[in-house]
Amino acid sequence: MVFSIIATDMPFAKSSLIWYDFSMYLSVIIPAYNEEKRIGKTLEAIREYLSEQSYEWEVIVVNNNSNDATSEIAEKYQVHVIDEKRPGKGYAVTTGMLEAKGDLRLFTDADNSTSIDHLDLMIPYMQNYDVAIGSLAVPGAKVVQGGEEPWYRVIMGKLGNKWIQLFAVWGIHDTQRGFKLFKAQAVEKIFPKLTIFGWGFDVEVLALARKFGFTIKEIPVTWDNDPNSKVTVWAYPQVLLQTLNVRWNLLTNKYGSR
Repeated sequence: MVFSIIATDMPFAKSSLIWYDFSMYLSVIIPAYNEEKRIGKTLEAIREYLSEQSYEWEVIVVNNNSNDATSEIAEKYQVHVIDEKRPGKGYAVTTGMLEAKGDLRLFTDADNSTSIDHLDLMIPYMQNYDVAIGSLAVPGAKVVQGGEEPWYRVIMGKLGNKWIQLFAVWGIHDTQRGFKLFKAQAVEKIFPKLTIFGWGFDVEVLALARKFGFTIKEIPVTWDNDPNSKVTVWAYPQVLLQTLNVRWNLLTNKYGSR
């Protein structure tokens, strides 16, 4: 992977980021559970964007124990489809990230709540960072009108982040957006060490990135929440409890040394 980039920390706009002599291979991983109604539209948008890029790329859909036509629909778009029978988004993401071949590896949600063109903002920062994550809690982030999260998710998300920062990843203001980009070496160090595969797996991923010395950049995103999101109110206590598991694992050195 070769970077030759000029970038700024100015407020984000595509025109403010310039890169040249750029060569890499990008992997896009999409975990999917019963997504037959949404996966086609998401894959259309991703393939349209990637077909306009100068770098090489691959798309991997990880069918996470679906009982609908998710896998069959994805295959029509000529992407790599993997079946992961173990239930849990963390299993699906881990399987896809470790199967991927890219120098940079992105996982993104099947509902396309964060559009793929956010890569225009993220990729230049990979010159100086190992991980870039989408965030609604940094300046420049926006929520599409009509695409807001339910009020309870907003409140519980903000309170939950204070808990997550206190026990696992201080200074990261939004750990839960499903749009995260990693250098290959970070993937290969972090993901084999995961012990949590439910809703708290994002917290463990970022805590491990910190533990192993990888740098993290929060990037503001424009968020369009799908009203059919599979995140329920019960996901929040699960994340809080699993954050305590991460803290205990760190204290007992379960992850091993850096």
